[in-house]
Amino acid sequence: MPYPKNVEPARAVEQTVRDNGAIPTTIAILNGGLKVGLHKEGFELLGKTGYDVVKCSRRDLPFIVTQGKHGATMIIAKMAGIKVFATGGIGGVHRGATETMDISADLQELAQTNVAVVSAGAKAILDLGLILEYLETHGVPMIGYQTAIFPAFYTRQSDFNVDYNIETPAEIAQILYNKWLMQLNGGVLIANPIPKQFEINSQIIQKAVQQSIVEAAQQNITGKKITPFLLSRIEQITKGASLKVIFN
Repeated sequence: MPYPKNVEPARAVEQTVRDNGAIPTTIAILNGGLKVGLHKEGFELLGKTGYDVVKCSRRDLPFIVTQGKHGATMIIAKMAGIKVFATGGIGGVHRGATETMDISADLQELAQTNVAVVSAGAKAILDLGLILEYLETHGVPMIGYQTAIFPAFYTRQSDFNVDYNIETPAEIAQILYNKWLMQLNGGVLIANPIPKQFEINSQIIQKAVQQSIVEAAQQNITGKKITPFLLSRIEQITKGASLKVIFN
């Protein structure tokens, strides 16, 4: 999202957490320092830096710290003892990965890091079926919060089901407690679908995804650049509708 719009939802998420009786802690790497909790200046710095903020995998982290750059990674949550991590939509297996092997390090990190990730499913630009297969192979349970369907970020619908449909936060908390009490290492993915009144029609979003993927291939955009390109093009193709989803 462009600045300053990219700062607004981040602050709104923190306020939502406070309003529901918990303590929000936004995580980032600023100038090479690991930050657990940001002041207003930190949000502004990340927002203005935009796409130059590095999405760090385990591979990248020591280099980003050493070089004094800005970044973001779930790994810091584990270091700080934070058990629940929220994001919009997880990364994962890109379409065509059977040939390109373009698989986000997010999934492997989730498989080995004892953090529960709450999201609106996976980004619709990805291969949802292969993501779920990968998570199953690596022992990561896929919980749907009050849904049996694996959501696709912009929409509540997809062609895939979750492993377990759990109705209450209390039961989810007990599941997490029991998993780690039994030393079953690795994370849990909790899909909390977008509210029905805010979702985009699945046919509209899939058409936008397909068009943006074709354009990325034509421009030879690959690797870490492809996700921001696709999300930006989807926003343009949907005339801002995809961005409104994030704000709601």
